[in-house]
Amino acid sequence: MTAQALEQRDLAVVIGLEVHVQLETATKIFCGCSTDAAEDEDPNTRTCPTCLGLPGALPVLNEGAVEAAVKVGKALDADIPEQTRFHRKNYYYPDLPKNFQITQYDAPICQDGTLEFAVEGERRAVSIRRAHLEEDPGSIKHVRDGAGALDSRTVAIDRADYTLVDYNRAGTPLMEIVTQPDFRSPSEVRSFLAKLEEVLEYLGVFDSTRDGSLRIDANLSLVPADEIRDDGSIPGEVLEAANRTEVKNISSHKGAEKALTYEASRQRNLVQRGKTVEQETRHFNEAHGSTVSMRTKEEEKDYRYFREADLPPLQVAGWKKTIEIPELPDARRERFREEYGLDAESASKLTSTKEVADFYERVAEAFDPDLAATWVADNLLGELNYRDMAIEDVEGRLDEFARLVELVAEDEITTKNAEEVVLRRMLDDGMAPDDVIEEAGLGKADDDAVVTAVEEAIEENPDAVEDYHNGEGGAINFLVGQVMQKTGGSADPGSVNGMLRERLDE
Repeated sequence: MTAQALEQRDLAVVIGLEVHVQLETATKIFCGCSTDAAEDEDPNTRTCPTCLGLPGALPVLNEGAVEAAVKVGKALDADIPEQTRFHRKNYYYPDLPKNFQITQYDAPICQDGTLEFAVEGERRAVSIRRAHLEEDPGSIKHVRDGAGALDSRTVAIDRADYTLVDYNRAGTPLMEIVTQPDFRSPSEVRSFLAKLEEVLEYLGVFDSTRDGSLRIDANLSLVPADEIRDDGSIPGEVLEAANRTEVKNISSHKGAEKALTYEASRQRNLVQRGKTVEQETRHFNEAHGSTVSMRTKEEEKDYRYFREADLPPLQVAGWKKTIEIPELPDARRERFREEYGLDAESASKLTSTKEVADFYERVAEAFDPDLAATWVADNLLGELNYRDMAIEDVEGRLDEFARLVELVAEDEITTKNAEEVVLRRMLDDGMAPDDVIEEAGLGKADDDAVVTAVEEAIEENPDAVEDYHNGEGGAINFLVGQVMQKTGGSADPGSVNGMLRERLDE
């Protein structure tokens, strides 16, 4: 369709994704080099002849990578065929030392799956065309001239003077998850990626904290809105007629939304000016929030796929029956609601990661589920987020946290002091709850002391008492504050409120 014809019609965004996920294995996919990267490791030190693609080196498939791929396939409800095999994808790129990538082509390990997610309160399902295993290339750093390589400054690709290559990452197991063009907005893409990452972490095959662990390539095109069927599908000939761009080098959910929002706007502006959208590959410049042209987009034939002669076909159908996967987030969320009686918001918070869900269940074994939910979902997670910490940072202190909840449950300390003093000292100073209570003198005041404080507060604040009798709501809060001050915060505010009202209403 010509640009002039498109210009006269309402256009809809169509997006398909290629998500590259680093799989968590101890060694690389085709050799024994470690995948455990240290932050301060030197470039090109975690390599061997195989991952450097030196002549005569032969690949040996990592069984752990295959097991991880099968887990992903089961989680996506994908078909796992009787047999899968590897191919060579031929193209030159500086971080691909062999000048070809060992990947899967016409027999991927997973096919025809689906993933459901929520966006703006509505459920959506995206079809997964395929998910296949391959090796990760190395990493490249675009550099602007400095005093030397080590002193040079990493910059965006369009500002670089030269590029450095580090092959430490080369050969890390990758799973490329390819969706159908089912997305109709960048916000849907962001929600999908968040859900996919959640599922992968539940499976234990992915670590989002690793640099470069999730990388996204997105294909975006504009099609006439009136060509979209009622069920949301698009005729094949309409998709074929639409020129699309591939946006590469996206590394985050937010980045994907930002890149695709820019690209959709760029294409609309071209069409509105009567220009043609070129089919090309574009680089996402995260610093500028824009995309820049890299090269004309390759077609499948350009890669000259042929079978990898050094790796025999792999029989995998039986693995689906023997490899187990854990309870996935949606199922666990629903179970938390049914088993523990939690509301949707609490269940969602408590299943945000597998580690949080496990922590909550261990606390809920000993205490009322609602009390446990309040302390884990609201108090603990809130304080951890404020400190940029994660539940993994306190997993080893579960007994101390359970002791704090026990002190509150047995009414030995006020909820206020437990939240605002004890928990914070536990996280900031590493102290045990009983030590904080003893040091700060936070033991709960006895009834006689509270009664005395109530009487003193009433006697010392006649204006507030008069305001209370005149119906001013703030007066009771002032008096509660006075009692709390007198008891050093060791009285229960709710009980104090009740005692004050009872005494003042006599």
